[in-house]
Formats: sequence, C-alpha cells, structure tokens
Amino acid sequence: MKEILIINGHPNKNSFNSALVEAYKKGALQSNSQVNEIIIADLDFNPNLEYGYKKKMPLEPDLLEAKEKIAAANHLVWIHPVWWGGFPAILKGFIDRLFLPGFAFRYKEDSIWWEKLLKGKTARIITTIDQPAWYYRFYYGSPSVKSLKKSILQFCGVNPVSVNYIGSIKSSDQKQREKWVDQVYQLGVNQK
Repeated sequence: MKEILIINGHPNKNSFNSALVEAYKKGALQSNSQVNEIIIADLDFNPNLEYGYKKKMPLEPDLLEAKEKIAAANHLVWIHPVWWGGFPAILKGFIDRLFLPGFAFRYKEDSIWWEKLLKGKTARIITTIDQPAWYYRFYYGSPSVKSLKKSILQFCGVNPVSVNYIGSIKSSDQKQREKWVDQVYQLGVNQK
C-alpha cells in the first residue's frame, strides 16, 4: 500500500490550493492508499534557519511531527502557488528548517559529494500560477519547480518527481477550476 503525504504550501488555508489538496486526497483514499497531510499554514514554527548549519535549532513539536510524516511516506505530493517565480516564504522556511543534514542528506567528509537520505521516495509537484503554464515553463524556465524538484527533492534522493502546472488561475472561471480539481482527483486515484 502506498503511503502518501500531501503538503499544502499555501499560507492561506482557504485558497484554491486547498481544493486541490482535498481532490488529491479524495482520489488517493479511493485507491486505498494511506494518506497523511501537512498544512504548513497550520504549523507553529519559526521559518527562519537563523544560524544556517553552524548551530542547531531545536525543532518545534509541529516540525517533529512533520518530520515523522515525511519519513513514513513513500510518495510526497507538494501543492503550492508560484509567487514571484518561486514558492511562498512559509514553504521555503518549512524546507529550510526540516530538510537538514542527518535527515534529508548527509555531506561526506572531505568530499564534494553527499548521501541522499530520502532515497526510495517519489514525489509530485502540483503548482498553481497566474499565467499560462507554457509561458511560465518556456519564458521563465520554471524556477520554483527547478528549485523544489532538482535542488531539494532530487538532491535528497527523492526520484522520480513528476510535475503538473495549473494556470492561469486569475483568469480561470468556475468550470475551468472544476476541470483542474477533477484532474488532480484522477492523479490521486492513480496514485501518481
């Protein structure tokens, strides 16, 4: 049985991203997957990695629980908006504080290489944007996706990482949004 963790990276719990989270969750549950979720907006933690890796910051209880959920999952579903080409600060802070050496990766002594400690996991990124998806991909080069997919998830051993772009949100109508919700539901049903 697949253990899926859905991570909602939108700071507004009433956003369209939440509808996508619910759609994926409903589809995955229909396929008898085990589903957990992290709604980052609900977590109580300091998103600032104040000392970098020079001094450890103790993880708050909400981050300890999130760490356990990530460790237990074999498929991570990241749902977030694109803001200024990246993802919201709260999502970046969550990653900074949690994807630490010893949990997500480990540097090798006297080497430029590292151990990928999240091997064996797969992921899907579902990102919402306020422009046509093709424009974000081809004109801007998908910086938020490249960061999350390559520099974070694959760096830590999560592979493969699939991506879905949903947009343009701001010019969409209710019918289009329902179509996107159904597409995300189907991703959940197919456990992708």
